[in-house]
Amino acid sequence: MSTMQTPDVMVVLSPVAAGEVRKFMEAEGVTPDVGGLRVSVMPGGCSGFKYGLVIEDKAADDDFTLDVEGIKIFVDPFSAQYLGGTVIDYVSSMQGSGFTFKNPNSTGGCGCGSSFSA
Repeated sequence: MSTMQTPDVMVVLSPVAAGEVRKFMEAEGVTPDVGGLRVSVMPGGCSGFKYGLVIEDKAADDDFTLDVEGIKIFVDPFSAQYLGGTVIDYVSSMQGSGFTFKNPNSTGGCGCGSSFSA
């Protein structure tokens, strides 16, 4: 398995988001030495694209692998073009808790917070 690294793909996890990811990894029995968080962009959602977050056992052969807050982040080549500079946070409010995305590449979005246009 060979993974690529590039400075062009930059994803930031807030310390709170990193803590939540660690909890999910532990619950799924995924070890941080090989496994990590897949951050992806997929066609769909109410604005054209939607974000995906999945805990994975290992990177795919063509993934970019980043180490952010001590967590491996796996990004596929398609998603990489849309994720540069994205900040992932985890917020709790009276309306619920969840991951949020601040993406400088986004040209629009909607109220759900997990869909955007580029």
